[in-house]
Amino acid sequence: MRRNLRHCSRFLLVLCLANFWLPRATAAPVSNTECTASRCGAAALLAQLAAGQTTSEAEVQRLLQRIALLDDAGPRLNAVVHLHAAAVDEARQLDSERRAGQLRGPLHGVPVLLKANIATADDLPTHAGSLALVDFKTNSDAPFVARLRAAGAIILGKTNLSEWANFRSTHSVSGWSSVGGQTRNPYALDRNPCGSSSGTGVAIAADFAPLGVGTETDGSIICPSGLNGLVGLKPTVGLIEGTGIIPIAHSQDTAGPMTRTVFDASLLLNVMQAPHTTRGSVDYTAALASATLRGKRIGALRDYSGAGSNDAVEAAYNAAIVTLREQGATIVEVTLGGKSRAAKAMEAAGDAEFTVLLYEFKTDLEAWLQANRAPADRDTLAELIVWNEAHRANTMPVFEQELFHMAVGKGPLTDRAYLDALRAGRDATQTRLRELFATERLDALVAPTNAAAWKTDAVLTDHVSVSSSQPAAVAGWPSLTLPMAFSDGLPLGLSFISQPWTEASLLQLAYAFEQATHAAQAPQFLPTTARDAALYGAH
Repeated sequence: MRRNLRHCSRFLLVLCLANFWLPRATAAPVSNTECTASRCGAAALLAQLAAGQTTSEAEVQRLLQRIALLDDAGPRLNAVVHLHAAAVDEARQLDSERRAGQLRGPLHGVPVLLKANIATADDLPTHAGSLALVDFKTNSDAPFVARLRAAGAIILGKTNLSEWANFRSTHSVSGWSSVGGQTRNPYALDRNPCGSSSGTGVAIAADFAPLGVGTETDGSIICPSGLNGLVGLKPTVGLIEGTGIIPIAHSQDTAGPMTRTVFDASLLLNVMQAPHTTRGSVDYTAALASATLRGKRIGALRDYSGAGSNDAVEAAYNAAIVTLREQGATIVEVTLGGKSRAAKAMEAAGDAEFTVLLYEFKTDLEAWLQANRAPADRDTLAELIVWNEAHRANTMPVFEQELFHMAVGKGPLTDRAYLDALRAGRDATQTRLRELFATERLDALVAPTNAAAWKTDAVLTDHVSVSSSQPAAVAGWPSLTLPMAFSDGLPLGLSFISQPWTEASLLQLAYAFEQATHAAQAPQFLPTTARDAALYGAH
């Protein structure tokens, strides 16, 4: 339910808030060091299933117990909002088929959690975190969900998100929705999980499932993956169909894997990718066998948003660059800004992106709601605004719906303002990225994904100090984040960005870095960070 939409120049839209309960500082941390099949990842679970060391039913039961212990009780992470009633029965059926030697596909018996803006043809509502659609159920699966089921995956449930994928207010709090309340960061419960795919990020980090699916318009996979210590992949727009996702903007929206390892992201992408008649499907897991950084030219981006503002981020980033060099990569210091015509043209991309999103949101959302037969009094943006006002005590206890008001007055996608913004945003960003890759002969760009998670705060709302998601998001190019270090116990991510349809190469680079660093750590569900505990004491 949380998608974070970040607009670096005028708006930094990163997800939402609500339920302000936090555990007492004296609460004991929950141990999570055991290497269960799921904690080790989907690949390990599949190996154990194949060896008869566990069953899908046992794994689903374990995850349901863990969700009850940590999500509904204990630290109350508020990551999972709906559980599939038939999950245990489906697991039992898949176990029966496995015993008979009949496997449906590469994810046979593996549980998956989906963000609650993804359509499913089952008992799980699709509502984008909004009370206006709280009971709304679609009559079909998103195409990639249908492929997950065909591959043998078990849809375990749906996760919380920033309401309307964080496209409702300019002052939203990431990770909050009127349906699910506030999702909490499992590394420090008073810190924010980012969004808008907050629930998926927290759920996978907390071992509520081995595989998760998020969605992104700008930063909504990358940011929550970075802040929750995960591998998050935002693919090239079009690699996975946007159909079946409650939309913000068709020019940038995409679903993508959120996992604990690069291998698992590859495994999930193998199934999620759309069948392309011209390109053909790619075996991303097989590509990892030749993963290397040796001989690769990597552009180290030095003008990402917030560059130089955070000493911990700069130190971790520079250490990551040293690792890339040690692994045989050639590092080229680069900036997106510059004196070229393309660099100058890209300076307006941030404002242009925001205009594009407002236009596409109105058109795309209304088309989706009407095509999927949403309630007749809530299938236009104007009607949603009225509905939210009528229920404001529950829908707007902290922040408003400024973005809805900005979008509702936009005209059709034939408007000159929209077409000009598309050229100034997407087209200009693509042109500058292509120029940079060609001039420097790059295989990829790298940049820090995030600073340490900020404290969730209803007054200050979101304050993102470091981000690098916007160029790839606006251009529709692929990007991937994975853990590079920790600061005061909070994850810091490193992002790789590559050219369209090069996900195999992107995953290879990330896999080589992952194997060289092994930076990931399991969360301990602490009430706050060690530094804040020392400063303020236990209460």
